[in-house]
Order: sequence, then C-alpha cells, then structure tokens
Amino acid sequence: MHVSTFDRYQQGTSLIHRLDPRVKVVLTLLFIVSNVLLPDGAWMAFAAAWVVLLVCNRAAHFSFGYLFKRSFIALPFALAAITVIFVQPGAPLASWTWGSRTITISDAGVIRFASIVIRSWLSVQAAILLTATTQFPDMMHALRHLKVPAILISIISFMYRYLFVLVDEALRLLRAREARSARLVNDGKHGGTVFWRAQVTGSMVGQLFVRSFERSDKVYNAMLARGYRGQMLTMNPHVMRQPDWLFLALGVGLIVALQVIGRLL
Repeated sequence: MHVSTFDRYQQGTSLIHRLDPRVKVVLTLLFIVSNVLLPDGAWMAFAAAWVVLLVCNRAAHFSFGYLFKRSFIALPFALAAITVIFVQPGAPLASWTWGSRTITISDAGVIRFASIVIRSWLSVQAAILLTATTQFPDMMHALRHLKVPAILISIISFMYRYLFVLVDEALRLLRAREARSARLVNDGKHGGTVFWRAQVTGSMVGQLFVRSFERSDKVYNAMLARGYRGQMLTMNPHVMRQPDWLFLALGVGLIVALQVIGRLL
C-alpha cells in the first residue's frame, strides 16, 4: 500500500504534535469559522491570523514553505468567486461597454473578492497544519469524543481507507498495461490511435471499478475478522492534560482577539 499517496502526516515530537487531537480539531474548526465571520477588508485581522499560523507552523518544526506552498491549492477554487467584483455594488473602478452591456468593477467587489481568497488561503493552511500533525485514527477518535454521529465517522474512515485501495488497484492496472503494451520502435510512439487508447482507458476504468469493489469487500471482511466493531482504534491515549487545556484556552483567546481586531481596526 502506498501510504504517502494521501496521508500527509509528518512524524514529529513538537508541542503541536503532542497536543490532544480534540484540541487541534476544535481550534482548527474555530479558526476556520472565525475567518468566515471576519468582515470584508479586515486586513489587520487577516495578517494577525497568518502570524498565528506561522507561529504554530514553526512550533511544529516545519519550514516556512511547508504551509505556504501547499496552501496555494485553494487559490484555483477561490477564483470561482471572481464574479463578485462585477456584481457587488460600490464605487466603480473601471468599466467596459460591449454592445448593450456595461461591465463595471467596483471597489467593494474587489475588497470582497480579495477577502474571500485570503479566507480560503488561511483556512486551507489551518487544515494542512492539522493533518500534518495529527494521525488520521487520532482525528477520528477526536470526532467520536466530540459527539460527531458515529455513522458519519464510519463513512469518513472507510472513504479514507478505500482511497488507498483504489490507488493500489489503479497502479496495478497501469503496470499490467505497461507490461503488455507493444511499443513502436521506429517512430517512437506508444500504442495505437487515439480511438484505441480511449477504448483501453475505458476498459481500464471498468476493470478498476470492479476490482476495487471486490477488494473493498475483502478489506471489510478482513477488518471484521480482526475485531472491527464500527470504531477505528488507536494506540494513543486521549487524556486532556494541563498543557492541552492551556493551549485550548490560549487558542480560543487568540481567535476572540482576531474577531476584535477585525471589527475595531
């Protein structure tokens, strides 16, 4: 199994790694909700939130570029809100007339769009920090302790588990294709026409679905044989210690301070 395909957990012994997973999950969710509640154009609050993330990133012994590079995955999705710069009422910054239509960019629209992008960027950084410092079984245990419905936890757990099964089956099919496909030495091209490749790809997708379904059934039966009773077990005891309570109180205080900064400055 290729455990590095989706699992982004980074081994470490830092303060952030040692925190109770319930503390990290709660603070991450509160941080994301806080970003959503901040008013548009709260630049000082956004900057303060980023500083908090950088401090936590450094406390986890990660490099500056660890969160910075990976968080840009959110930008293409945030760009879906670009239409807000044209529809948000406000003072016009620029306008174009195409036939009977006039397109206007407003200052309020630009501020809202920039705020949406920054909120998304900061929220993704918080989620990355959570997954990089918390093992997946620990996160599931944290959700169970936080009274998240058991059926939802089971769905998330199996979805995560079967993603690896799906990747393994896909890699096996690709290796089998490479082993059985002829290569044209003269012109350097591989395989046949585009239509032939489309047929092969469609066949591989169908085989992948069938083989993954069969493999998932075997995995589930193996889990039942090993004592699975609807809960993912972990070897890490979840006991709230004094540092956990102190960090939780500090985190909540910082989130409240961000809301105050966003509304007063």
